[in-house]
Amino acid sequence: KKEANKYYILTNHHVIDGGNKVTVTFTNGDVIETTVIGSDQYADIAVLLMESKEELQVAEIGNNNKMRVGDTTFAVGTPLDAKAYSWSVTRGILSGKDRMVEVSLDNSINSSNDYVMKVLQTDAAINSGNSGGPLCNSNGEVIGITSLKLVSSGVEGMGFAIPIEDATNKAEQIIKGEVVEYPYIGIAMIDVTRAYNSYQYGALIQSANITSGVIVNSVEKNSPAAKGKIETNDIITKIDGKEVKNVAYLRYYLYQHKAGDTIKFTVIRDGKTKELSVTLGTNKQTT
Repeated sequence: KKEANKYYILTNHHVIDGGNKVTVTFTNGDVIETTVIGSDQYADIAVLLMESKEELQVAEIGNNNKMRVGDTTFAVGTPLDAKAYSWSVTRGILSGKDRMVEVSLDNSINSSNDYVMKVLQTDAAINSGNSGGPLCNSNGEVIGITSLKLVSSGVEGMGFAIPIEDATNKAEQIIKGEVVEYPYIGIAMIDVTRAYNSYQYGALIQSANITSGVIVNSVEKNSPAAKGKIETNDIITKIDGKEVKNVAYLRYYLYQHKAGDTIKFTVIRDGKTKELSVTLGTNKQTT
């Protein structure tokens, strides 16, 4: 968006994370340094600010409620080599809406998935370097921020974008200077699937007769979890009735709430199912 001679630009958090300078290159070759207003790791959104005396055109924002699976989509970006392939445009269709995709926040090959993102799916070609660019509809309106793709020998044409409504809502929070605080419960945890064959938790999981969920490793003293009677070795299977497959899903459902909300955890303890109410807190850590 534009305010006077100030322009706000959307991109991904992972695009600018770790950089000490962020620049924008225009189609005429001009390079302008920007100010990073702020970013949100879990939403994967960052907002940049730049000033220009020239009148720049602001992209039109689309409406995903009007989009249907099968509608034409265009991805715009700079895949691979910034000099050789700048301003690349690829075309596809909207392959799916409200897809739940697990992502790793540190991009390490050995890391587990940390979070779940609700995204648009497209088969428009998306390559490394496309991140942060727009996904547009056939009218050229932006409907998403290109964020990730599935890479595997058996996968082809599965790219994902953050819905523009979610991106702009998060951007407005960042621009207004609202502190991005995620709910905090105060536990250490591990996926059931990762601990299934472990010496420490194997018997616990088998006795519970489950194949998914989250094991509580430890509970911080006086934390919201402790006050809500969550205990070490509890296996969390649901939050507010929604299935918790792993840590990524636990964080996703948890982060739909804010500090002060009370939510219901379904846990298995000593072979029995219990429902516990936890009032969420907040601190600088994110569980």
